[in-house]
Amino acid sequence: MSGSLNSSSLTRLLGDWNLGAAPAYRELADVVRLLVLDGRVPLEIALPSERALASTLGISRTTVTAAYSVLREQGFLSSGQGSRGRTCIPRASQVGGGGTILSGAPGLAVPDGILDLAYASLPASGEVVHRAFASALTELPALLPGFGYDALGVRPLREAIAGHYAAAGVPTTAAQILVTSGAQHALNVVLSTLAGRSDKVLVEHPSYPNAIDAIRAAGCRLVPVAMPAVEPGRDSAPFSAGRPGWDLAAIESALRQQRPAMAYVVPDFHNPTGRLMSDSQRRRLVHAAAAAGTVLVVDETLRALNLDGIETAPVAAFSPAVVSIGSLSKSHWAGLRTGWIRADESLIQRFAAARTTMDLGGPVVEQLAAAHLVNALSEPLPARLASLRGNRDTLLDLIAGRLPGWQSERPDGGLSVWCRLPAPISTALAVVAPDFGIRLAAGPRFGTGGAFESFLRVPFTLPPEQLETAVAALRAAQDRLEASPQLRRSPGAVPAAALA
Repeated sequence: MSGSLNSSSLTRLLGDWNLGAAPAYRELADVVRLLVLDGRVPLEIALPSERALASTLGISRTTVTAAYSVLREQGFLSSGQGSRGRTCIPRASQVGGGGTILSGAPGLAVPDGILDLAYASLPASGEVVHRAFASALTELPALLPGFGYDALGVRPLREAIAGHYAAAGVPTTAAQILVTSGAQHALNVVLSTLAGRSDKVLVEHPSYPNAIDAIRAAGCRLVPVAMPAVEPGRDSAPFSAGRPGWDLAAIESALRQQRPAMAYVVPDFHNPTGRLMSDSQRRRLVHAAAAAGTVLVVDETLRALNLDGIETAPVAAFSPAVVSIGSLSKSHWAGLRTGWIRADESLIQRFAAARTTMDLGGPVVEQLAAAHLVNALSEPLPARLASLRGNRDTLLDLIAGRLPGWQSERPDGGLSVWCRLPAPISTALAVVAPDFGIRLAAGPRFGTGGAFESFLRVPFTLPPEQLETAVAALRAAQDRLEASPQLRRSPGAVPAAALA
C-alpha cells in the first residue's frame, strides 16, 4: 500500500478537467485514468472519498460516485471499503478486444489504427542490427564454457564503448565501463548507489519522465530547475545565435543552496526540448557540481542524433568525476536493451556491486551484437539522420500550417518537438486523442507539480505521411476542446479565436 491522496492534491493534478466535451462524470473518470496511466497518480494509492472530492471540486457527490464507478468498471480503481478504492491497472480480461481504455498508457500495446506519439523511438536500423546478431552467433561458442554471469558486461562490448569515448576525446578503459540493460537500468543502478532515501536530486524542468519516475521510486526528493522559455521569434534561430538553453545561474544557485547528492541532466538534445548545451555551459555545470559536492550524472542517450552537425565535447571531457549514461536504444533500436555507465573505475566497482542486487548480468548474445554496433556507429547514422531531418522539417511545417496557435521549438537534434499550446489543455488533448486515432504523452508527464499543462511533446519519428495524419488528428482534437464553453472560461485560457 502506498498511502492515500487527499482531495486538494488530486484537484491540483486534475487541473481544468471539466471541459464540457462529455458528461462531467465521464470527463472526471477519463482524466483520473490518464493520471494513473502516465504515473502522475501512483498505483495502490487510495483516492479521496467521494464526499471530500466533491466538496473540493465544487460538484455533486453523485458525479464523483459515477466517475469512481466508471473507473472500477474499467479496472483502474479497486473495490474497497466505502469509497476509498485504490488505483490499479486493469487485468487483461477487463480490457476487452479493442483495448481502447489503455490507448493512452505508455508501455502498453497500441491498438490497431492508433498512431503512437507518446513515445519518441525509432524502429530497428534494419540490416545493420540483423548483421550484428549474425556475427554474434558465430562468436558465441567461444563463451559457452563460461558461466555466463558478468555484472560488468562482456569485455568486447566494454572495450568497444571505451574506444567510442576515447575517439570523442575522453580517454577511457574497459574498466571504466559497466554494461546495463538499457539507460533506464543504468540510472536505477546509479541511484541505488549514489542517492539514498530522502536525498535530493537536481533535475532540469522539464525532464525525461522515466527518469523522474525512477528518482521518485528511489525515495529521493526532486530539485527541479526551470529551463528558459523560448522567446517569440527565436524558436528557429541557429545554435550559434543564442538559442535558449539552460539557466546556469539558476542551476548554480540550486546546487549551492540545496547541495543535492546527485544531479541528472540531459545536455545532448535534451528530452523533451531537443536543446544542445554549449561547451561553455558544460564547463560551468561541471564546476558548479564539484563545488557543491554533487555527483553529476549525464544522460547521453540522444547524443548520436545530432541533426545539425553541431560539435560539442562530452561532459566527461571536463571532469573525471562525471558519470555518463549511454544507450543504443535511440540510435539503433530500443529492443536491444543495451546501455552503459562510464565513470571512474572505483565508482564502476560500486555500481557493479549494487547491480548484483537487481540482476547478475545481461544477455550475452545481445552484448556481442552490441559490440559490433558500437564499433560501427557511423554505419546506420547518416541515413537515419537525413530521414529525421526531413521528418523534423515536415512536422514543423505541418504544425505551423495546421496549428498556428502553437509555438514550436526547433530542436537541434533528438526525436521530438516541444510545443507551447495556446491554452492549458495538454491533459485534455491526451484524454480525447485516442478518439482521433493518436496517443499522446501529456505535458505534465515531463515535470512535477502539474507543470507544463500548456506544453506537448510531439515526436517526428513517424514517416511524413503519418505525421500529416497525426497533425490533422491533433487539430481535430483541439477543435473539439475549442468548442467547449468551459475551456473558453477556464483561468489562463486564451480566446477561442487564438485556437483557430
